[in-house]
Amino acid sequence: MTKRFINKTLKEKDLSFDRKLRPGSFDQFTGQAKIKERLLIALQAARGRNEPLEHLLFFGPPGLGKTTLAYIIASEMGCNIKPTSGPTVEKPGDLAGLLTNLKGGDILFIDEIHRLTHVVEEYLYPALEDFVIDIMIDQGPSARSVRLNLAHFTLIGATTRYGLLTAPLRSRFGLVNRLDFYQPEELKEIVLRSAGILQVEITEPGAMEIAKRSRGTPRIANSLLKRVRDYAQVRADNKIDPEIAHRALSMLDVDEKGLDEMDKRILETIIRKFDGGPVGIETIAVAIGEEGETLAEVYEPYLIQQGYLKRTRAGRCATPLAYHHLGIDLPSASQKELF
Repeated sequence: MTKRFINKTLKEKDLSFDRKLRPGSFDQFTGQAKIKERLLIALQAARGRNEPLEHLLFFGPPGLGKTTLAYIIASEMGCNIKPTSGPTVEKPGDLAGLLTNLKGGDILFIDEIHRLTHVVEEYLYPALEDFVIDIMIDQGPSARSVRLNLAHFTLIGATTRYGLLTAPLRSRFGLVNRLDFYQPEELKEIVLRSAGILQVEITEPGAMEIAKRSRGTPRIANSLLKRVRDYAQVRADNKIDPEIAHRALSMLDVDEKGLDEMDKRILETIIRKFDGGPVGIETIAVAIGEEGETLAEVYEPYLIQQGYLKRTRAGRCATPLAYHHLGIDLPSASQKELF
């Protein structure tokens, strides 16, 4: 009982910590300049017409700010936001409960929207287009359908797997936005802002050292900042400079390019056990004891973006850059094939 209570308390503290660092307005939100511009124009136009915002979809790798943007939009529109997730809405009755409790202009935010069941998705279509929902009353011969009118609301969907969304659902979003990985300079600004909120003394070069190793992701940057802060508190008089950041992150096995222990295991497995590839993602997953879906969603995008890994029809291959980064000689035959 005590252990469960401690774990629950720590989890609540982590969530509170993340909420404290989350930007509350577009002025505080760093990066994604094109998306911000589109959203600001859409928000201003909707407010000018005194209408709810049209339905929005955000997609991209985890930790880039999809949820944060949804809350900022709600704040800018001055409306309530009701958050939920695809796996939570298991049956049409769950969806009906959410929709009938929304007021005019409110936002329904569905995270991981690609995980909605097909039945729930079918019920969602008329709600998005005509703001009505049909529910079944009773069963058998006495069953009948009742149509309920809904308040005009805005659906904001977020997903890390855009390709898994059905075409009918994709077509019902007026604005579709893909969030990209952040540049080191943008992440540096995020680290400096977070350090100010946490009252951590950090130099700009120290913030850049963290930013360069954050895999282009604000969530990872803030997570690394927490770990470096702990290290500085114990061994560096609460001040973070490039040397302290380097020592702390090296202790965490995060190298200068942002690759962690798992990234290196993936690349080394492909190179040493499968001669550099091609090899299937499920085979790699079994070899390193990890889920294939986790590899595809969490680790693979960054490795491909940075040029350490490439996909082919036959499977994944390590690139010459991966050999060089790990200090492994590239066989001449493989070098010709990969180039």
